[in-house]
Amino acid sequence: MKLIPTAIPDVLLLEPKVFGDDRGFFYESWNKRTFAEIGIDADFVQDNHSKSQRNVLRGLHYQIEHAQGKLVRVTAGAVYDVAVDLRRTSPTFGQWVGFKLSAEDKCMAWIPPGFAHGFCVTSESAEFLYKTTDYWSPAHERTLLWNDAQLAIPWPLSGEPILATKDVAGRPFAEAETFV
Repeated sequence: MKLIPTAIPDVLLLEPKVFGDDRGFFYESWNKRTFAEIGIDADFVQDNHSKSQRNVLRGLHYQIEHAQGKLVRVTAGAVYDVAVDLRRTSPTFGQWVGFKLSAEDKCMAWIPPGFAHGFCVTSESAEFLYKTTDYWSPAHERTLLWNDAQLAIPWPLSGEPILATKDVAGRPFAEAETFV
């Protein structure tokens, strides 16, 4: 597993060793021992899988209690993935990092607890898989406004985003509930 640093040191891009031949390919997307060796000692409790069309933007989501760490990857298509640091005691509080994830490159990203997370689909469609370290808790789910002027995230959209009602109603960063 190759670690690729991002502008926020706690958010990691992970490039797995892919073994391929004329039959196709194989790689380990999760191995507790391997991930512990690179500093990700996570106990995952839930797997999620979504499929979305081009310009669907999901996020920026987080849970104020039962915060979730997420191991994310794309198995079909491509997305632009974003993590926003909401940990008030962090030196990168209020900063965000974005990167492309695709089925072609097979890279994954580790988004630790304390971050808002979202993505937009940049291919015709995309399938997005993620493991979480805590269960979904609707009562504690929060949404950070995807187009907040203070964050100024340059989403690579080719037209207007397709949003869920909760994403349209997200709160600006200045009003968001954050982590200690």
